[in-house]
Amino acid sequence: MKLPKLSEPSRYAGLYVVDFGDHTAVGYTAEEVAALLEHERYRDVKVYRIHRVRPAGEMELKGIPLERFFSESAMLFFFDDADEAAAGYEALLAAAQREPPPGRAFVHLSELGGSQERGRWVVALVYPAEYDEDMGRWLLARGYDAGRWVEGGISAATGYRALEKTIHRRQQLWPAGRLASRPAEQVLAEVRKAVVR
Repeated sequence: MKLPKLSEPSRYAGLYVVDFGDHTAVGYTAEEVAALLEHERYRDVKVYRIHRVRPAGEMELKGIPLERFFSESAMLFFFDDADEAAAGYEALLAAAQREPPPGRAFVHLSELGGSQERGRWVVALVYPAEYDEDMGRWLLARGYDAGRWVEGGISAATGYRALEKTIHRRQQLWPAGRLASRPAEQVLAEVRKAVVR
């Protein structure tokens, strides 16, 4: 795979490289990659995330399984006590206000129905699966360690959706300085461009 020459490689960290087979393009957002993958013609492309850019401009790429662009992931923090769960919810929102998360997400404070071994209350942080590692690093950097039991990953998001629950509070989170994704029509019209931004 041959990458095009970039004038400022460091600004591409966190974006995506798409290998179309006959050419490679750099600079896609996760939403733009998802738009490509929804089109039958591009379902077999190879996608890499620009994980790190070295000072000399060399890029460290990580291959991404295509199904991750269509999956949700979650971190679930379980509590026995309603007040502790509410405090955990507020602490997560306060952390996001100080420094927004790396990707869009939503947070729920939910009370679980039925008998629950892990805890009757849960603070759920749900986000696109592609941001799993980024969200983990973001939570660690914030020192967020609430709850007596924690679950994470794609199966946690699926399990949370299936739980019998009452959502008491909810909040949408947005990343700071989020790079605007181009409309799907524009993404599809510009697939021959080697550098898309």
